[in-house]
Amino acid sequence: MRTNLSGKIAAVLVGLEGLALAGLTVREAVAIAGGDTDSVASALALLVLTLVGAAAVIAFAVAIWRGQSWGRSGGIVTQLLILAVALGAATGAFADPAVALALAAPAILTLVLLVLAVRDAGRAAHEADGRGSDGQGSASR
Repeated sequence: MRTNLSGKIAAVLVGLEGLALAGLTVREAVAIAGGDTDSVASALALLVLTLVGAAAVIAFAVAIWRGQSWGRSGGIVTQLLILAVALGAATGAFADPAVALALAAPAILTLVLLVLAVRDAGRAAHEADGRGSDGQGSASR
């Protein structure tokens, strides 16, 4: 299936998010190697989970680029999780609105682009089935 412009831009943005997670994984590895952790076991578990998350988000980006629906679905879930983290950064005892905005703004943009890509993919699939907007076959027109 051909991916539209909104899907391509969303794929790039999701890919950048995956690369950011990969960078965070490197940072965690450096902290572990430098002895900057209280619990090595917890730090290693977090490192592995972050690495798995980075791989998943990068896989979503590739799938979005290729026009596969599972990538768009995973990308949408990723954006909702990022927005939840942004909400946490905006509230609480150590609230930092700048960090919250830095997380939320690209997530909202990417979420909108993904929803547009889903809509366009649905429209393209609908047209490929030979049905119009009334849900009937082309013979009824």
